[in-house]
Amino acid sequence: MIGKRSSHDPFMLDRLGKLLRNQDQVVVSCPRERRQDWAFLLKCAGVYGEIVSEPTHRLGVVGVHRYDDLDCTTLVVSTGPLGVRARIIKRLFDIAVAAAGLVVLSPVLIAVAVLIKLEDGGPVLFIQRRLGRGNQFFDMFKFRSMREEKLDHNGARSTARDDDRITRIGAFIRRTSIDELPQLLNVLKGDMSIVGPRPHALGSQANNKYFWDIDRKYWQRHCLKPGLTGLAQVRGHRGATEHEKDLTDRLQSDLEYIASWSLPHDIGIVLRTVLVLRHENAY
Repeated sequence: MIGKRSSHDPFMLDRLGKLLRNQDQVVVSCPRERRQDWAFLLKCAGVYGEIVSEPTHRLGVVGVHRYDDLDCTTLVVSTGPLGVRARIIKRLFDIAVAAAGLVVLSPVLIAVAVLIKLEDGGPVLFIQRRLGRGNQFFDMFKFRSMREEKLDHNGARSTARDDDRITRIGAFIRRTSIDELPQLLNVLKGDMSIVGPRPHALGSQANNKYFWDIDRKYWQRHCLKPGLTGLAQVRGHRGATEHEKDLTDRLQSDLEYIASWSLPHDIGIVLRTVLVLRHENAY
């Protein structure tokens, strides 16, 4: 039994010292009322020590921080996925690619805009509210691919094959992913990134459930800026979300991307995106 009296018993401390000698790491699991005594003993033993804490495990604690001036210690539960240097590198990459893309693709953008206008005289762009970084709303730009009177601003209805809402030019730009190109402007504005989790419409559902009702971790995908393309997309997770697995496959890829971000990884995803611009699930 470890208690305040035994923690000051030299014979008991000698036995404990011999037990812990040459140990690289000591992990103690004990009742809550004994944790302070064990913490004291491990400090005295001069070893790397840890104490199991079920509540902090459930919080997903990644570290602790001590405030000496306030004489208190806090549990670190979130650090953000990228450090300052990584955020700067990613932003510079975004600006360079988006600016170059707008210049190189300007003839395509102008031609598509003219064709959309000529087809039915409606607006060229479709602007829809989406969820972005920090679960904040932003207005995402797309070339309008549906008839103006049938636009779905909440995204409650997934686009299907041979969807009667889609215009003739809309069918082409959706199959080739050209409808997404105006999001290069979102990237320059800072709302989006070239690579990241794709932003979803608020009304998006799978199996008649909102995405966040299927998996609670859904909200964690928004700790980074949403992307023009992403790991899920180059893996072929595109199109309608009829089943819950359609969402969970996307989510797994998004969280994997966030956990392992690197600039070479972003460049690789951009290059792989070129190969899947035309995809059987792009409609």
